[in-house]
Amino acid sequence: MTTVVTPPAARGSQPRRPARTAPDRALPTPAERAARGKEARTRAPRRAHAEYDPAPDRADPIDVIDRQSQTRLPELVPLRYQRMMESPFRFYRGAAAIMAADLAGTPTSGIDVQLCGDAHMLNFRLLASPERRLVFDINDFDETLPGPWEWDVKRLATSLVIAGRANGFDPSERRGIVTAAVRAYRTWMHQFAAMTNLDVWYAHVDVADLTTRFADVLGRRTSRRLSRATARARSHDRLRAFAKLTEVVDGERRFATDPPLLVPVSELTAGAEQELLMGWLGSIVDRYSTTLSADRRSLLAQYRLVDFARKVVGVGSVGTRCWVALLLGRDGGDPLLLQLKEAGTSVLADHLPGSEYDNQGERVVAGQRLMQATTDIFLGWQRVDGIDKRRRDFYVRQLQDWKGIAVAEDMVPHGMMLFGRLCAATLARAHARSGDRIAIAAYLGAGEAFDRAVARFAEAYADQNEADHAALTEAARTGRVSTAAAV
Repeated sequence: MTTVVTPPAARGSQPRRPARTAPDRALPTPAERAARGKEARTRAPRRAHAEYDPAPDRADPIDVIDRQSQTRLPELVPLRYQRMMESPFRFYRGAAAIMAADLAGTPTSGIDVQLCGDAHMLNFRLLASPERRLVFDINDFDETLPGPWEWDVKRLATSLVIAGRANGFDPSERRGIVTAAVRAYRTWMHQFAAMTNLDVWYAHVDVADLTTRFADVLGRRTSRRLSRATARARSHDRLRAFAKLTEVVDGERRFATDPPLLVPVSELTAGAEQELLMGWLGSIVDRYSTTLSADRRSLLAQYRLVDFARKVVGVGSVGTRCWVALLLGRDGGDPLLLQLKEAGTSVLADHLPGSEYDNQGERVVAGQRLMQATTDIFLGWQRVDGIDKRRRDFYVRQLQDWKGIAVAEDMVPHGMMLFGRLCAATLARAHARSGDRIAIAAYLGAGEAFDRAVARFAEAYADQNEADHAALTEAARTGRVSTAAAV
């Protein structure tokens, strides 16, 4: 079978700029957009997406991970390796850069969207909307960049296979889970293709509506689990985080210490260095407020800064500079917790045209606002010169606000199938906001050719991920990488 691959260079090398609307600018008709999608099948047949063969010059996965580690805090790099070694799934969560390079050699339709860049199943979760409704959406946008929609779909599908293997699901169960998810993506993309632009923009997954409208589909057991997850998500708010992460010191709230996961600035430095670091972090918060809308800037001004701490988050992000800020409002019981997270270059950047945003924090924020149905009201960005004289970009958001994450290990096949479908439908909605949903729907068609192809790809790439995970374990055993206890 001949595979037609669209190399990254063929998609152009200039930064993307948003199209300007003008009275005399003719937009392609829905029929023309559908024709474009169908024509793309000749360049990249849907069945070709089943193929995965590592390139002859495939980079050593340990080298890829090590290159990322060079820009991270040295004392936290061993912790990153520890977390990635725990299981193939945890390795996968930290291996977005490895998969990005592998995806760059796979067939694409040539239809771009705003990519999440790391669309594995645990980056879909329960979140709070500004209207205080619980919604289901994508959560992580560190790697976001415009690119082939297929890449996000394949990363999601592969994560389902890896999680299914960890849970002992047999091949037919895993295949059923993945094909159901990809079918949901395809089905929902067709629905979005038939909707108006504004209806697509307003579309979202409200958890309350999901529970009531689809109770018969979810079943009694899944409905109970969803209700418990909803309750947990609502309890994971800023007040809970405030109680868990802080303590009273000399009559004033301060961050508690839990090294290496949470280390107050007061324990990282002392004297003049501590004052310098606190002032630098304070300047990030002060200056970042200019990226907020006027009303939210006014709200932020009603809080005063109290303390900062360094925090370890996630798996792939371990070692990046991540700070948390404690602010208090009307009194000591009115906290606001902000996360200041370093934004580096996307792992997709080596394989796609450049971002239109010079500031990596702004790139993350712009991608999140484009893909998410509702976004944190305190989401913004800033660029600062560090104490070490190096310039770094950050994005800022609330630390906890009704967040709930799935526990893949607890899922039975039916539950993972439903969860995969929900993730895929959410991904379709996110892609439909930024890409040509009509062309994508036409490319996918009404049959299951793409569904089956991606299921085969996901199994093949899960094998590759297991081999890469074993390579990291061996590298740790031989001392090539250090997993010495972080301090």
